[in-house]
Amino acid sequence: MANNMSNYLENALINAVLRNIPYTPPTTVYLALYTTDPTEADIGAESVLGAYARQPSAYVAPANGASSNSADITYPVVTSGSETIAFIGIRDALTAGNLLFYGPLTTPKALITDNQLVFKAGQLNVTLD
Repeated sequence: MANNMSNYLENALINAVLRNIPYTPPTTVYLALYTTDPTEADIGAESVLGAYARQPSAYVAPANGASSNSADITYPVVTSGSETIAFIGIRDALTAGNLLFYGPLTTPKALITDNQLVFKAGQLNVTLD
């Protein structure tokens, strides 16, 4: 689902690999929910649902350029609002920070008050082509 890299990560990796400029990866990455495409420029509309917060996420060791989430990622129960979540982004901070990877959900998720979104282990895939 997150098959695209942000401009920030593309530049950091090119600098690290081709120019020997160190890139320090984050110790924790967070899954963000978006109603619009964040794009590689990081300009999408992130969720504003009541109780929403980015959630920490962990991933299995890659094989053939792909990885998936190693555990369930559970969001708080929505306390107010309604949105359709159509995109996700992997970010390097709980708030603000940098977008790393992003992509559309296979099926957008309509959320309203009292709903809770859970991504089961192995449900999210990050693939580099």
